[in-house]
Amino acid sequence: MGITQTTDKTFAEDIKSSHLPVLVDFWAEWCGPCKMIGPILEEIDKEMSDKIKIIKLDVDSNSQSAMKYAIRSIPTLIIIKDGEVKSQHIGAASKAQIENFINQNI
Repeated sequence: MGITQTTDKTFAEDIKSSHLPVLVDFWAEWCGPCKMIGPILEEIDKEMSDKIKIIKLDVDSNSQSAMKYAIRSIPTLIIIKDGEVKSQHIGAASKAQIENFINQNI
């Protein structure tokens, strides 16, 4: 499926159009920890594409969506299921930690 890069304009539709729960990665280009988890999310996307859809939102270019979800630190990962935020993880994490976060919330 591949990770979707979303924007303020497409964010709501990207969430609504998914029949799977959605993991949203709020990130920024200048954020070191964000860059660390990027490749991990790519791996997880390949391995769990039948369980979860992953989308990324650059908070610098898309502040509306970041404000809507009260994102104060990055990286922040949130899981949205059936239109509602199920859980949030703030900060860098290992692949195992992210997989556990997903499995506990989908």
